[in-house]
Amino acid sequence: MFMAGKVHAKHILVDNREHARQIKQEIEDEGIEFEEMAKKKSEGPSGEKGGDLGWFGRGDMVKPFERKAFDLDVGEISDPVQTDFGWHLIKKVDEE
Repeated sequence: MFMAGKVHAKHILVDNREHARQIKQEIEDEGIEFEEMAKKKSEGPSGEKGGDLGWFGRGDMVKPFERKAFDLDVGEISDPVQTDFGWHLIKKVDEE
């Protein structure tokens, strides 16, 4: 089984699960780009960059976030993931 060493991901950070679910629904139903939604809705500092977190390896992010980011398929958007920072939607851009 291939284990990615690094992933490139983007995220949208909000304060509650329902808000994260609504954003994901809008992306899916209305075809809005993930990056546009990150700029409009994300409460994290990466929002202005379309949610781009760049490349990171195992141990670089908090565990729930890291696990989900590595588990996603490239291009896939996660269901809401909770961390101490809030609720995240994660989009996996690439892996190596």
